[in-house]
Amino acid sequence: MLSYDKQYYGGAWQASTGAGTITVLSSATEDAIGRVPDGTTEDAHRAVTAARQAFPSWSRVPVEERAQWLEKLAAALEPRVPAIAETISHEVGTALSFSTRAQAKFPVTMLGLNARFIRGATLEEQLGHSLVVREPVGVVACITPWNYPLHQVICKIAPALAAGCTVIVKPAELAPLSTFMLAEAAHEIGLPAGVLNIVSGTGPVVGEALVTHDDVDMVSFTGSLRAGRRVAALAGDGIRKVCLELGGKSACVILDDAPFDKAVPAGVNSAMQNSGQTCSAWTRMLVPRDRHDDAVDLATTQLSKLPLGDPFDAATRLGPLASAAQRDRVLGYIERGRSEGATLVTGGGRPAQIERGYYVEPTIFAGVRPDMVIAQEEIFGPVLSIIPYEDEADAVRIANDSIYGLSAGVWSASTDRAMHVARQLRSGQVDVNGGRFNMLAPFGGYKKSGIGREVGPLALDEFFVLKAIQQQP
Repeated sequence: MLSYDKQYYGGAWQASTGAGTITVLSSATEDAIGRVPDGTTEDAHRAVTAARQAFPSWSRVPVEERAQWLEKLAAALEPRVPAIAETISHEVGTALSFSTRAQAKFPVTMLGLNARFIRGATLEEQLGHSLVVREPVGVVACITPWNYPLHQVICKIAPALAAGCTVIVKPAELAPLSTFMLAEAAHEIGLPAGVLNIVSGTGPVVGEALVTHDDVDMVSFTGSLRAGRRVAALAGDGIRKVCLELGGKSACVILDDAPFDKAVPAGVNSAMQNSGQTCSAWTRMLVPRDRHDDAVDLATTQLSKLPLGDPFDAATRLGPLASAAQRDRVLGYIERGRSEGATLVTGGGRPAQIERGYYVEPTIFAGVRPDMVIAQEEIFGPVLSIIPYEDEADAVRIANDSIYGLSAGVWSASTDRAMHVARQLRSGQVDVNGGRFNMLAPFGGYKKSGIGREVGPLALDEFFVLKAIQQQP
């Protein structure tokens, strides 16, 4: 049991002004594994005050010194990697092997990369008789999701701190514990008071208090489209900058000349990553109509190689979902797919052999029409829709027929052909023939997948404002 009875702001552990607590449950056992304060509006306001007080001095800290602080924080997190991975596997259901790599080690790497990025950033340039200066935007409120809890915190705070901003983090109620472990690491290295502040609580209370506070200059939010609309509306009322990373309904376009034996398994792996609790997962597999049945067979075979089970079992590839509510939501979508006439190939319910935990069988639907709900709405669970298309133009049309535009994949025997299709997709990132995730490339979406970018050196730009200083020619 990881029990935190205080918030962290102003460089110290502070008693919450409220008496409520949030109990954190294991997604695999449904047992309590932790507890954090259920923060109040006053807690949020105090954290903002601490960040505002720290901003003038932190924004003037030399770039090299800020980079060194990020490296110190990475070094303090490194020995905590096993505990972080285990904790997040409980909270989210991520299989421990993947949790160690993506949930715990990735944040350590990202801190170090942002130290490198800020060292190489151009903060001033001469344009004619004007000196254009990039300055930190100010106090940033970071509201983060439960599916990649520490990963998403670091994707926000690393470039923000590197740029010279101070931050307040509100972690997701379902998975807040790793963020408090981050606070312990920051406290251990003596990060200057008020630079990193953490307040747990609910979105309607702590989240809205941060988004509407006059001393918050920017809000960086990752979460659902519904919540993102609310954040944008509240921030807009205060003319506050926002960076939004929202939902996805990403397409994996497999062209008729593609190596199906590679493309289909890769598409299945993407759709099932983190038990489908990944915003960029390829949850729509688009295949030529005359190869539809071949794709279904290959997908079913690949899914059988991804065992569902205890996230702490070395053989497990897919764990439970993060909560009972998420499990029930996913089961509701599966029932909707059945009722709309999609063909349920495999899965479709709760595994009979597992008595406890928020498990859903990995599920494949075939013969899915592009207008079906399961092809349009983000399910956020282990559900893959296989959609037939007529020709390349039809594939592009179906892939772009979404309110989202976060990620996509294209497979072809010809790189030139795949690139031609990739350029037509309205998506923030496109992987061609299995191109891997790149920590140097910006991550974010088109359309209702959000505004702004995270990851890579270009993410620093989100946390800068531009000042033009005109000089006498």
